[in-house]
Order: sequence, then structure tokens, then C-alpha cells
Amino acid sequence: MSTTQVQTASDHSTRENFKRLLAYAKAYKAAALVSVLGMLGYAAIDSFVFSQLQPLIDKGLDGQDPTFMKWAPYFIVVMFILRGICHFAGNYCLAWLGNNVVANIRQELFEHVMSMPVAYHDKESTGSLISKLTFDTEQVLSAVSKALLTLVQQGAFVIGLLIVMFYNSWQLASIFLLITPVIAGIVTLVSRRFRSISKGIQNAMGEVTTAAEQTFNGHKVVLTFDGQQREFERFEQINRHNRQQRMKMVATQAASVPVIQIIASFALAFVLYVANLESMRADITPGIFMTVLMCMVTLLRPLKLLTTVNSEFQKGMAACVSIFGVLDQETERDTGTVTLKRAQGTLAFKHVNFFYNDGEEKQALTDLSFTANVGETVALVGRSGSGKSTASALLLRFYDASSGQVLIDGRDITEYKLKDLRKQFAYVSQQVVLFNDSIANNIAYGKPEASRDEIEDAARKAHVMEFVAELPDGLDTNIGDNGAMLSGGQRQRVAIARALLCDAPFLILDEATSALDTESERHIQEALALLQKNRTSIVIAHRLSTIENADKIIVMEQGQIKEQGDHHTLLAKDGVYAQLHKFQFGA
Repeated sequence: MSTTQVQTASDHSTRENFKRLLAYAKAYKAAALVSVLGMLGYAAIDSFVFSQLQPLIDKGLDGQDPTFMKWAPYFIVVMFILRGICHFAGNYCLAWLGNNVVANIRQELFEHVMSMPVAYHDKESTGSLISKLTFDTEQVLSAVSKALLTLVQQGAFVIGLLIVMFYNSWQLASIFLLITPVIAGIVTLVSRRFRSISKGIQNAMGEVTTAAEQTFNGHKVVLTFDGQQREFERFEQINRHNRQQRMKMVATQAASVPVIQIIASFALAFVLYVANLESMRADITPGIFMTVLMCMVTLLRPLKLLTTVNSEFQKGMAACVSIFGVLDQETERDTGTVTLKRAQGTLAFKHVNFFYNDGEEKQALTDLSFTANVGETVALVGRSGSGKSTASALLLRFYDASSGQVLIDGRDITEYKLKDLRKQFAYVSQQVVLFNDSIANNIAYGKPEASRDEIEDAARKAHVMEFVAELPDGLDTNIGDNGAMLSGGQRQRVAIARALLCDAPFLILDEATSALDTESERHIQEALALLQKNRTSIVIAHRLSTIENADKIIVMEQGQIKEQGDHHTLLAKDGVYAQLHKFQFGA
């Protein structure tokens, strides 16, 4: 593809994205209309004031029309009152419109990202997504408000001044128009440069956010391994790249403004030369000359603003490309049509194969087949990377099996509606996720309609009340970002209480007791034993002591089942499970 074709495609993309952005403003037509009228009124009043320079000089100051000078003070006051009203209406309504549009885009982007499949979040950096949600949307706000305000208001002012100039002297005004193609060419070149640099700035901001997020989240690890200096240097490199991208924008912007003003100054100088010719003196009065001259001098500022705001507009358009790129990606597909109120509690894997990426040579699961009947506890054990957590992820349809079937109550889970399917599971993972909220609200996250008594009952069963009694506000204590105020064991107990409250027919425990001390683990095992009585449970464990009473133990290795049976049967086989048991407990 040639350079011209690439530029044409880019310009087309900008137009399409701008039209798409304007579609968000359709709901605010009234505000847009008032804003445009305000901006046009502001420009019209300024242009009208300039049009009165000629009679002011030729009639008023020269004494030809005393009435003109009598009313001039009142005229000025009235014009500036009207100008102020138009300025407020134009600015406020446009800002109101812009903020509403950007708030809607931000909300849509947030909801869209949360609706994306797990595979998308596995690939995308959280910092990059946060940057799109914050920095990129702010760039769009600049394009919608500041850029459009300048483009409409100053653009209308330029047109108004040109009309005044042509009305007074078309000969002198025509000279100024000679520079228009040159200015248009410069603006076009600068626009392309701005658009290119803006994309670089957005990528650089994504890198800054990602680096900061990773380092802050891993703060303890950085301190432990004396990695501060390495992180300082890594962030400095990313920060320097971001600064360089921004300075490219500043350099382009700073160079374009004086170039356009220098070109305009040649036109102004030529006007002064022509006005001094004998053939022009007879037709040009002092008032006409000063009006045209003042209009031309005044034109330099709006031309500067129009050139400068182009960078803001291009940054906004580049941000739109980034945001719409995410919004155009397909969300998680819900192919299910069958409603599931409450499952009976049977699940089965039938010859399930799974690749994390289609076409990947190494399989995560190979021909996985097993059944869990109502009320049974099935334990999945094996080394890290053996496919245990992948199997549980398939149950929740975080991923879909590449081949084979996962069944609940004899029906393929892809036939169930996603929301209904996931309501059948209570899930406690090894990595506990809590929200910056009260303990009570964290426990009730899976069942918001739960009563206070139900929340307290779940908290008691999970032994949360033991440490809650020492907190200032009890269950209503805010626990900070991801439960920062709680210990690892306390966070785990809150997560288990949340699972208890859900009262789902299936329970998935992914190393659920890994962060608990011996006493807490004993209490939790008692609570889980009570919970598992009438529920089908999938327990993923490295510590074999936690699953000795399981109805069925499945030993996995490299995505395949090596052995299955109960604890005593597998020990008697003296196979893989027996070796793991000996390794953990001694011969």
C-alpha cells in the first residue's frame, strides 16, 4: 500500500471515528444546539464589533455623526453583556455535553471489558485497560469540549472577520486569502504528525500504568529481593519514553504556530504595501484601512488557536481509535438457551480435551473423563500445571472445551444460560479477591439480598466472627483494598463465608485452606464438611491431608488422569498417589 493510500485510509478512519463519537451526542441535541448558538453568537458579536470600527473612525471620531458617539458607550456595554451570555451558554453546555458523552463512553467501555471472555483478560495487561478507561477517555473529553469549542467558536470568528474585511475592501482581503492554501497544507501535514504521535503517547501511557501497577502490587517482593533500584531504572526508561513522545508533540505544535504566523505576516506586510499605492488611496478611508488592518492582526490569534487545538483534536481521535478498538471486540458469547433454576448436583467430564490457544501443540487437558454424583466430593490432586484448575475453569465456562463434553445433570453445560450456570457454583480460589468494602458486604457479594442473620450465620460457620469481635465496627468494618487490613487466613475465612452464604448445589474449593493456620484449618474443615453433605464438591488440593475423606480422588499429571479411587484404594495400589502421600507424610 502506498503512502498516499495509507494517509487516505487514516483520514477516512478519523472521519468515521468522529461520526461515531458524534453519535453518542445524539441524546443531548438540545445542549448541543444551545452550545453551538452560544459559540456562533459569541463569534458574531465580536465580528460585529469589528465591523463598527470603520464608522467609529470615519464618522464618530471625525465628528461627522455626533449621534454615533453618543450611543457608542451604551452599545459597547450591551454588546459585552450579550457576549458574556453567549460565552457562558456555549462553554457550559458544551462542557456538560462533553462530560456526559465521555461518562457514557467510559461506562460502556467498563461494562464491555467486564463482559469480555477470560481469555481476553489473560492476554491484556490490566494497566493498559485502566489507561484506556482513564487517560484515553480524558483525551476524548478534550476533543469533544476544548477542541470543538475552539474549532466552532474561533472558526466562526475567522469567517466573520473575513466577511468584515471583504465588505470594507475586497482588494485588501483577497491578498490575505492568497495564504490560505499554504496554511491548509501545513495544517494537513501537522494533523498527520499529531495523529501519529498521539498513538505513541497512548501506548506510552499504557506502559507507565502497567509498570506502576505491577510494581505497586509486588511491593513486598521488590523490597524482599532488593529490587528497588532495578524497578527505578525500569520505570525511568518507560517514563523517559513517555516524555520523549510528549516532547515530539510539543515540538510539532510549537513549530507549526510561528510558521503559520510568519506566513500571515507576509500577507499583512503586503497589505500595508498595497494600501500605500496611489491607485488605492482614493478608495480607502482611514476607517476602512484600520478595520482591515485590525481584522488581519486579530486573525493571527484564532489561526494560532485553530492550529494548536488540532493537536488536541488528533489526540482525541487517536484515543477514539484505541477505545473503539476494544468496544469492537466480541464479548463473551452466551450460547445457552436452557434456564437452570437449581441443579440436582450431578456433573461429568466426557473425553474432554482442551488447548488454551487453538492449534497449540501441548494440550492442557487430554481425554479427561470422570463423574461426580449428587453430594459426592471429588478431589483433584497432582503437581502444579497438571490441569486441576483448568478443569474447574471449564465447569464455570471461563473457557470452553476444545472437544468432548462437560455435563451437569446429564446436559451439556453450553446449553445452559451462562448466568444460570454460574449461579450453581460457590467458588473459593487460592487467590482470594475481596473488595474495598465492609466484611458483611464482602460475605454477601454472591447473595446481595441476604439478611443480616444469614450473613452472621455464614460468618459464624466460617469462624469469621472470632476475629470480627476485635474489629472496631464488627462486620461493618471496611477491610481496605483486597482486604489489606486482614491476614491471609482471615481473608480466606471471609471468602469461605461468602461461599457458604451462596448455598449453591456445587462447591469448588481451589486450595481453599492453603492460607490457614492449623487451628483455623480444623475449624474450616468442620464447616466445609457440614457444607459438603448435600452438595457436589470439587476440591483441588496439594495437601493430601485435606482430601483423605473424599469420595473419589483423581490423580492428574500433564492434563491426564493417572489414577482414581478413594484414599485407601489408591494407597493400596502403591502408585502415583501413594508416592505423593509418602513424600508428604514420610514412608
